[in-house]
Amino acid sequence: SSGGPPELLDRLVDNVAFYTATLAVPAPRDVDDPTVQRGFDVFQELGCDRCHVPHQITSEHPTIAGLADQSIWPFTDLRLHDMGEGLADERPLDDVGPREWRTPPLWGIGLLEVVNGHLELLHDGRARGFAEAVLWHGGEATAARDALAEAASDDRRALLRFLESL
Repeated sequence: SSGGPPELLDRLVDNVAFYTATLAVPAPRDVDDPTVQRGFDVFQELGCDRCHVPHQITSEHPTIAGLADQSIWPFTDLRLHDMGEGLADERPLDDVGPREWRTPPLWGIGLLEVVNGHLELLHDGRARGFAEAVLWHGGEATAARDALAEAASDDRRALLRFLESL
């Protein structure tokens, strides 16, 4: 129904869409820190990179040619994965089952507490930090979760430091 003139002009909507599409994500911090570098190695050794894929190349963008063929580090495959009964949600959506979750990008996650004032993670905020979030993983991520639980304390600390650097 037409209730009068639009609240936003098309030009403003286009400008906001352009701004959002071209806004850079936060750069990782402390990339030369040996603990951060070890944490990235641990991330891969535990198998976290199977779903949280570190590096990708962007495809063609429909309106902004400069966004194509860019090297990005989002730490996601943007796919649905079975995360187990522990994270099941009783609100399935269309063809998405209650145990399926899309892998969220991890870029910028190290600034979550600074920006949002909390470190509540997962879809419902139940995890109170990075380690707890990983320990909630199940289903396809059970092996990575178990590997973290069994990892040496120095490796766990390095992994957490790496995530804080993103």
